[in-house]
Amino acid sequence: MKAIIVFYDSLNRRYLPNYEPDCETIAPNFLRLGEHAVTFDQSYVGSMPCMPARRELHTGRHNFLHREWGPLEPFDDSMPEILKKNGVYTHLISDHLHYWEDGGCTYHNRYSSWEIVRGQEGDHWKGCVGDVDIPPVVFTPTKQDGTGVASGWKYDWVNREYIKDEKQFPSSQVFDLGCEFIEKNHKEDNWLLQIETFDPHEPFFSPDKYQDLYPEEYEGKHFDWPRGKVTQSEEEIEHCKHQYRSLVSMCDHHLGRVLDLMDRYDLWKDTMLIVCTDHGFLLSEHGYWGKNQMPYYNEIANTPMFIWDPKHPVKDVHRNSLVQLIDWAPTILDYFNLPIPQDMQGHILSDVITEDKPVREAAIYGVFSGHVNVTDGHYTYMRAALPKRANDIYNYTLMPVYMTRRVPVSQLQEATLQEPFPFTKLCKTLKIPANDKYRVAHFGNLLFDNVNDPGQLQPLHNEEVENQMIQKMIKLMKENDCPSEQYHRLDLEKHLR
Repeated sequence: MKAIIVFYDSLNRRYLPNYEPDCETIAPNFLRLGEHAVTFDQSYVGSMPCMPARRELHTGRHNFLHREWGPLEPFDDSMPEILKKNGVYTHLISDHLHYWEDGGCTYHNRYSSWEIVRGQEGDHWKGCVGDVDIPPVVFTPTKQDGTGVASGWKYDWVNREYIKDEKQFPSSQVFDLGCEFIEKNHKEDNWLLQIETFDPHEPFFSPDKYQDLYPEEYEGKHFDWPRGKVTQSEEEIEHCKHQYRSLVSMCDHHLGRVLDLMDRYDLWKDTMLIVCTDHGFLLSEHGYWGKNQMPYYNEIANTPMFIWDPKHPVKDVHRNSLVQLIDWAPTILDYFNLPIPQDMQGHILSDVITEDKPVREAAIYGVFSGHVNVTDGHYTYMRAALPKRANDIYNYTLMPVYMTRRVPVSQLQEATLQEPFPFTKLCKTLKIPANDKYRVAHFGNLLFDNVNDPGQLQPLHNEEVENQMIQKMIKLMKENDCPSEQYHRLDLEKHLR
């Protein structure tokens, strides 16, 4: 048996015709995929954003209640590594720049082999000591926490000097390599290929041929990298949405190349195909762009996901059961007839695929130091920290690095040793004081009725439903061996039973 993962970043399902037929996005290959696979309507993120999500892909358990962005831990189970150790060849192809930063340094080496493509976003790729020419722009992006200028702003413009033709775009190169792997190995057995592109993550940079699919009369300043609060004019907003659609159409084109090879070599008979994203993206909904600086509305949290499983050949159907990113690892291990490590929290999805049999009552998700969120499919509840307790939080880790830097010595001097959690395999961890990174506590607690208010535009005030969702949240927090301070900072102690 074989398996292929096609993994995008920041793919908003409301810009896919599979989910929103009137979305205006030209994406025939996503529609074609839907005819070959199961489409999941209630797929949700787990730990946000990029590398925390990838830790979930490897480990099949949530990350965000114990630790922020960082590497795989020494005690972590890694699905690709388990496959590798059991005779299944695993290959990663990615242009996701965060793999070669401090906070992503232990992921790619878990595979049998890996290839990287440079140049996405602000990847520190080509050397440029002096200034770089940047055209007049509508907006200069801030860092993800809303402060300062994004660290990759200059480097992105350096990179664009080397990306002119479509074949030079990183995602084009990623799929070139992915198709090369399939061409070379389609007759072989027992392999997993992970084709992973940073697109359609911002900036929404694509060749003219894809932008020409969406004609407009915009004559304003350059604008393809939005972030934070919406302050732009309607014309600028619509232009940026066109840029996003253009990039999604480019993603669709490359997806079609994989589907063509599935057809050519009849890989449908023995190859699992998972097409998915780590999270979505706000495109001016709720008055925001992007993620992290606001609550995780469904444009971010409710993700597109498609699976074709030749062992359970169900296709061209939708499933409504709640599924999450943590389910991929156990599903793939089971597909290759391998046992599931006891520390994995995710579920095998075969019964969801075949008969839409639920595997969970509710799903928990969030980002370290932000809201803790829970949904049961009908309702979504977002629990904020009390403002005065927002910084009462710790990182539990044996890998003391952040996204792009090592943990400062001053913080390590304050660290203590934490007794083992059940999932750390008897290992004590460092307990390092942390802080409220995204400062979203001021939004307060939010309850939404997703059935009657799918746009999550009208917060619901219903004490009975809120209490029910609180109990579902606490149950899942306990199952994740949640640190005690999380209950305190979220003011949940009075609800514990």
